Amino acid sequence: MSMTTPPGWYQDPSAPTQERWWDGQAWSAHTRPPGQPQQPPAQPPQTPQYGYPQQPQGYGFPPAQPQFNAPPPPAAPPAPGGSGGGLSKGGLIAVITAGVVLVAAIVTGVVVLGGEDDEPKSPPVARTTQPVLPGGGDVATPPPATTAPSGDAGVLSDKLNGITLPLLSGWEIPEFGGDREAASMQMKESYDCPSGGGFCYHGTVSSRTAPADQTTPEAVAKADIPKATELAYGKDFLDREKHDGVKSHQVVKAEAVTVAGKQGYLVRWKVVTGKGPGGYVQSLAFPSSMGPSSIVLVRFAFDAGPEGPPVDGMDTITQGIRTTN
Repeated sequence: MSMTTPPGWYQDPSAPTQERWWDGQAWSAHTRPPGQPQQPPAQPPQTPQYGYPQQPQGYGFPPAQPQFNAPPPPAAPPAPGGSGGGLSKGGLIAVITAGVVLVAAIVTGVVVLGGEDDEPKSPPVARTTQPVLPGGGDVATPPPATTAPSGDAGVLSDKLNGITLPLLSGWEIPEFGGDREAASMQMKESYDCPSGGGFCYHGTVSSRTAPADQTTPEAVAKADIPKATELAYGKDFLDREKHDGVKSHQVVKAEAVTVAGKQGYLVRWKVVTGKGPGGYVQSLAFPSSMGPSSIVLVRFAFDAGPEGPPVDGMDTITQGIRTTN
């Protein structure tokens, strides 16, 4: 008995988020989003690439149907009548012979079918993470995500300092950050900087180890706030002017705060820029759990105006910081 997978749309072995057309013998080049009606594509090309499709039971995929050559139907016996009013001796022998052949064919089919049932064979399973390409070799496995579930939100992990920061709704962790020494996150939507210096984001947060020359969280926060302001609304790491400079600032907060069970300190400025709505900058410092003399420094930059994130998001992130050890 041979197992044949019928033509249809199945989960693409190389891209689980789409479906690919299986023509009954090989994968075609036709793909589509999942969940559409089972309708064959126009002129599906015969380009085998990936092997047999997977057929998990219970998810709407038709199971493979066994196909085998059934025995031919028996010959009908002669109609009664004729010269003797019944079957002749030769006709009777023909009927008996046909019956024996039929029984033998049925027994053979049952034995073959039973042998297959005793040792069921499932079709080869196509790999979904590393499909074999036509030119040979495997597709590289993608790196693991940098966020981990934490309720309904993800977290930004600063492994060097042993902490996580909550990832707010509408925020993301960039694949490549400009500051390699820091773990960072930003709002998903970018915009052209007011001074034309590349792309800007309405909200950014980064975590790093503070310089060793300041020994208390208060000293770290007060020394860092001017630098954090310049990087956010003055010139960036590439010496590009993004908001036509910082024209003035106002101290909004400067106070002690408890972070992850440790006594820290924060300084928050409201900044006026030459172009654009300006924003809020905060430097937060607190002792690291990685060592008694190490201090963690977290920088916040939130644009002012209706497109910027709510300022109390700084407090939400501060209160949500957790240690990982």
